[in-house]
Amino acid sequence: MKTRFILINTSHAGNVGATARAMKTMGFGDLVLVAPRWPNVLRREETIQRASGALDVLENARIVATLDEALDGVNHLCATAMTPRDFGPPTRAPRAHFELLLKGEQLAQMGQALEAENTSNLVLEPPASAAGAQSTEAGIAFLFGSERFGMRNEDVYRCHVALSIPTNPKFSSLNLGAAVQLIAYEWRQALGGFPVYSSAPASQQADAQQLAGMLAHWEEALAAIGFLDPAAPKKLMPRLNQMFNRAQPTQEEIHILRGVAKAMLQTAAQAKH
Repeated sequence: MKTRFILINTSHAGNVGATARAMKTMGFGDLVLVAPRWPNVLRREETIQRASGALDVLENARIVATLDEALDGVNHLCATAMTPRDFGPPTRAPRAHFELLLKGEQLAQMGQALEAENTSNLVLEPPASAAGAQSTEAGIAFLFGSERFGMRNEDVYRCHVALSIPTNPKFSSLNLGAAVQLIAYEWRQALGGFPVYSSAPASQQADAQQLAGMLAHWEEALAAIGFLDPAAPKKLMPRLNQMFNRAQPTQEEIHILRGVAKAMLQTAAQAKH
């Protein structure tokens, strides 16, 4: 589903840059500004700095004079209005609405597939207009109002839903960039999200031979410091063996443990002189 973020009458250039950054981190790139305060806002220094590398989003962004111009190709509008209206679309939390929206989209696709299957024996080739309608991808737009005035009632009334981010009822003020980030994150999660990658490379587990060598080293070191009596070792070493088997040490950890054993042997040798 095509996704567009629309900022209406944005007054702070930094918020445009922050919006571009928030969008790019969630994999979105369609940004439209409706009558921003600064005509050159996409090239202002504060915008570029706050974008923090999301320059491609700024380069592809469009500035239009009216909301109508920003809605081409969009068939589902989401207002982000924190203040409830007496009249207008239903107010929902983003996560709840996205779940309903995507379920409806899936049901519609299933219905279209069944209809196509039922009529395949009757119609050999669909009309050109029908084929064009099927190839048109659905579009969703998220509307964000001015930092100073929020969204106008007229704009909210045009929307299918008013998204309200659940916040502390005693302090619900959100910066525009933060609000965009939250909506972008929730929408990306609803679409399937991105995988989480570990920043550190996976460590390789030590094999049985490396573990046995480390235990032999420790047995020698424990005897040297007098903790283990070689004449009556009892079950100390088998217990240590079981403990390290449960711990499943990595090769790096085996090196550390052997370094400890080496230090114990050196300390014991120095104590004898």
